[in-house]
Amino acid sequence: MRFALSPEQRDFATSLHDYLTGADTPGAARSWAHGRHEPGLKLLRGLAELGVPALLIDEAHGGLGADPVDLVVAFEALGYHAVPGPLVETAAVAPAVPAAQAWWPALASGEALATVVAPPHVPLALDADIAQVVVDLGAGTAGESTGTEVVGSLDPARRLFRVPGATPLTGGRAFDLGVLAVAAQLLGAGQWLLDATVAYAKQRSQYGRLIGEYQAIKHLLADVATHLELARPLVHGAAVTGSPQDISAAKVKAGDAAYLAARTALQVHGAIGYTAEHDLGLRLTKVRALTGAWGDGRFHRERVLAR
Repeated sequence: MRFALSPEQRDFATSLHDYLTGADTPGAARSWAHGRHEPGLKLLRGLAELGVPALLIDEAHGGLGADPVDLVVAFEALGYHAVPGPLVETAAVAPAVPAAQAWWPALASGEALATVVAPPHVPLALDADIAQVVVDLGAGTAGESTGTEVVGSLDPARRLFRVPGATPLTGGRAFDLGVLAVAAQLLGAGQWLLDATVAYAKQRSQYGRLIGEYQAIKHLLADVATHLELARPLVHGAAVTGSPQDISAAKVKAGDAAYLAARTALQVHGAIGYTAEHDLGLRLTKVRALTGAWGDGRFHRERVLAR
């Protein structure tokens, strides 16, 4: 048996990359960080037309009835382009919560967005100020969004809100799908960091030579490429098995690989990587935030160990 993406899945990924490349996604992310949502909402409407929020919703409710592998394909592209907004909550988690069924058609069409709270691993609701529905995973309920108090995040484009009365979570398929989507985002962000750093190393000169010609730089980038390539089959394999332990292993490995990519990218870019104007910063902060989102490394390593 050969495990590989189908031609349709590869075409889907290409369509997402083409759309996001031409849609000024970095500009939308920066506007989102300052509370100006319209450019980002326009971006999300375009993703809805491509079917992203409809992937896991069944056809009877206006969805596509796809599977978690399709979800991983989509979120790897979303992570690559640092798309803002509660997409994990809308496209991955809410479709797996029966209590949210009344909102599924609106979520699938892009007319509504969902946010999720599930303490202790998701104690704050992402973008509750613009989401129409909030899902309490611990209680298995869904209702109108009630987030009021905004909380700061390492990633300015991740606007977090306190939702009073949230029920502690013990686990479940909806939570695992959220973890899987975040792992795919980390994989995509790490790949962008590698691609951007390789391109920079081929252009930046120092002491009369391109820095990419130095053996030390080659080794740094080779390490990142190796870690990403080892993480990718874990993420895709977890999408196939659906095992909580496999999903946790994928989250840990994708997070470690993306974090290494971020550290290396900053080291190779030097001072320019610290500037707010450089797109590198959009991934540096997002990788740091996502490695701890939907369960930190300790929690997921303990789930793998329990196996």
